[in-house]
Order: sequence, then structure tokens, then C-alpha cells
Amino acid sequence: MNILMIAPQPFFEPRGTPFSVSGRLRALSQLGHDVDLVTYHVGQNLVIPRVAIFRTPVLRFVRHVPIGPSQTKLFLDVLLLFRALGLMLTKRYDLLHTHEEASFFGVLLARMFRVPHVYDMHSSLPQQLTNFQYTRFRPMVRLFEWLESRTINSSDAVITICPALAEQVRKLNGRVPHLMIENVPSVDEDPEVVSEESLRRFRLDNSLEGKRVVLYAGNFEPYQGIDLLLSSVEQVVARAQDAVFLLVGGKPEQVQHYRDLVAQRGLSSHFRFTGQRPPKEIAGYMRLAEVLVSPRTVGTNTPLKVYEYLQSGKPMVATNLPTHTQVLNEDVAVLVAPDPKALALGILSLLENPACARKVGAHARKLYESRYSFQSFVKKTELVLRMAIE
Repeated sequence: MNILMIAPQPFFEPRGTPFSVSGRLRALSQLGHDVDLVTYHVGQNLVIPRVAIFRTPVLRFVRHVPIGPSQTKLFLDVLLLFRALGLMLTKRYDLLHTHEEASFFGVLLARMFRVPHVYDMHSSLPQQLTNFQYTRFRPMVRLFEWLESRTINSSDAVITICPALAEQVRKLNGRVPHLMIENVPSVDEDPEVVSEESLRRFRLDNSLEGKRVVLYAGNFEPYQGIDLLLSSVEQVVARAQDAVFLLVGGKPEQVQHYRDLVAQRGLSSHFRFTGQRPPKEIAGYMRLAEVLVSPRTVGTNTPLKVYEYLQSGKPMVATNLPTHTQVLNEDVAVLVAPDPKALALGILSLLENPACARKVGAHARKLYESRYSFQSFVKKTELVLRMAIE
């Protein structure tokens, strides 16, 4: 099958939706399909069998695309539309697969060229407008609500990534073919492939010898709860003085902001910041960690990091909110209220009780293997394609 995929993202960058796009592409490749990916000019080229990448024109004044809604994305999406239109005028495709807001014009392209359309719904776009503090202007939010509803109703199949989005689709249109495919780490990013020599270098490079590592991996946007995590640290290190918080991710200016913040609080010796790192390095950091944390405070989507954490087999602490509890339970994670004291006590409960930590981690890995492996992801991808073309 020849598939045109449209991803309004900087592909590839190590963050949520680009990871998801990468997973979809790897699954389609493994299933034997040929995919032309249309994406922004920003991003690293990945070599994936049977996948060709087509980019929008290079704009030298756009070197970074922020997470969430922005005027930059709106401008780039117009270029994306014309790039996709040009390809569809010159080549015959069997399926159109669109991510996020590209689906708004994807349904029009699918109708024009009479091809089935799959909408890959990573989030509620109206909700993003407020989560990212882009706008609370009610007419704008209602416009996005209408566009989202129209897209769902006009698609031949819809993919959602978590139960909250699946329920939203069912409420809007219970008849549209729909499948929930949770984001999972790609098969070649399993932490087990990281060498012991690499781990030794990680320890030396970050002065982690003799330290107990609490790891956060992800972006540093406000909804992720980095400020909540920082507010819990003083209570943790009061009882666990050898604890070090390793924060992996963040743009340079965000990393500097939090470096300054922990310095002001006299906590610099308990923090390591790496900035954005390649996925396999992050897998190594997870193997070094005693505890993994996801302190997210806003949103309903399940973070991709949760599946990576489950895969690692290390115990995690997560806020007791729907963004986590639609996947996690008390057997596979320590779930805490989203406040500093509760988060600190949750982290300490694992640092101070190794037997409990091992049990939680083992249950987490078992859940990953039974429900969220890459091969399960591939099988679900094949099923949703059938739903779209039948």
C-alpha cells in the first residue's frame, strides 16, 4: 500500500508527537507499506525502510518549532498543505494518514482525491489552546471544537492514544471506526540494549557514583510539573542526602532557568541537567535510576514517558490524575496527590524500601510486556488500516 502521511511537527526531534510519528512509520514499514512523510523543514532525518521524507521549503528564520499551538505552526501548516497537495497531484496514494491539526485539511484532501483518511488524534486540539495558554478566547476555542468534531465525523478511521481521547471520540461519534493505540517506545529503544560500558560513562560524566538517582525525562513545559518536582526536593534530601535528581530534556533557556532556580534554593548538588538527549542515552539513564518520576499536573493525555518507564522495569512515582491513572494503577506505580509533600513522600517510599521498589518495577515491566510491546503496536496499526479501507 502507498501511504501519504502528514505530520505537522519538527521531525525528528526527541519529544512526544515526533516519537509517536516515528513509531507509526516503523510499524507501517514492518507491515510492508511504502510511506511518503510530509513534515516541516525543521528536524533530523531518520532512516526508516520504505519511508521517504518530504519537507516544506527551508525558512532560515524558523529554526525551532515550539511545543503546542503557535503562529509559527500555523504558517508552516499552510506550507505543509501545499507540499502535500503537490505530491497528491503527481502520485497515486491508497491512504492518507494525518496527525494532529493536519487532519483539518486532510479530510478535504482525502475527499478531493477519493482516498481513505486516517486521523491520528494525539490530543484534543481545543484543549491544547488552553493547556498551552495560547488563548482563552471562546470563539477561537469553539472554532477548534467544530473543526475537531468535523474531522472525526469525516474520517474513515480514527486513532487515539489514550482512554480519555477514546471516550471523547465515542461521545462525538460512536459510529466512526476507531481504535486506541497507545504510544510505545520503538523496538530498538529497549533499555536492555544499552551496554554496561555506556552506563559507566553516564555515571562518570554526571558524577553519579554512590548516588541514588531520581530521574525525570521529557520536555520542560509548564504542564509537566517540573516546578512541583523542584518543590518536593528539599523534603526528599532531608531524609535521603545521597539522592540526586537527574532531569533529562528541556530547551537550553528552560534548563538555565531551572539551574538558576535550584541554585537559589541551595540545591545544586542534588541536581543534574543534561538537556535533550538521544533516546538510547535516556534508556541508559533509566537503568541508572532508583526511581522514575512523572509529576504532570495538567492534561488528559498519557505521557509517552509512562510507557518508557514501564518498559524499563524501574519503579515510578506519578501524580494521581487521569493523565496517569488511565494506564497506571497502584500495583505498577506509586500514585500521589499533585502537591510537594505527597510527591516527596512517594519518592521516599521507594528510596527507603528497596523490596517495595523492586516489586513495583517488576509489575510495571510485566504490564508493558503484556499490553504495550512494539509488536502489539504493529498489530493494532494493521487493524486500523483495515478499518479505514474496508
